[in-house]
Amino acid sequence: MLPLDFILYLQIIIFLFITPGTPRIVIISYSMNYGVGKCIWSALGDVTANLIQATLVIFVIGSFFSENSTILNVFKWIGIIYLLYLAYDIYKSRPKSISNQEEIKKSNLSFFKDGFLVAGTSPKAWMFFPFIFPQFIDFNSNLLAQFIILITTYIALDFLSLIGYAILAQKLIKWITANPKTINTISASVLVIIACIIVVMQQY
Repeated sequence: MLPLDFILYLQIIIFLFITPGTPRIVIISYSMNYGVGKCIWSALGDVTANLIQATLVIFVIGSFFSENSTILNVFKWIGIIYLLYLAYDIYKSRPKSISNQEEIKKSNLSFFKDGFLVAGTSPKAWMFFPFIFPQFIDFNSNLLAQFIILITTYIALDFLSLIGYAILAQKLIKWITANPKTINTISASVLVIIACIIVVMQQY
């Protein structure tokens, strides 16, 4: 049995992964300076941090959700407000310029650590896991199975998107630079639509 609103969950995380954020900016920079191979280690660090974040949220504070639907409702609206804020932030933002720097020798562990710390301190991740991720789990059903499905899907798609950014770094940078208003408007509009869907579909 799939978790609650699994298709909506897929739509949200896919959109989050294709939206340029701090981890993807780092991946693009590393791809340009060190090659795609090194980016694999950074991507592994990223998804490891996300796994830890999701585990802490669901298995440490998860009981609060099953005992009080009001808390889940509060988190739902915080998540909606966050999505709307993110839409506004994306719409108003300008793509960051990434310049080539002189190559510095770094170990694979160093790349892993960079990816881990960037994801572990990312405001987007810390807003997503407490406020949006639990919305797709029925805490009165098989919690572990639902968690495994959701987090495996998240990690797999996140990892693939990071590597995709690394592979397409040069083209992506040129396209965003040439069409900053277009990508920002589309991204912001989709976020607003997702927020509206959550308002209508998820009732507690």
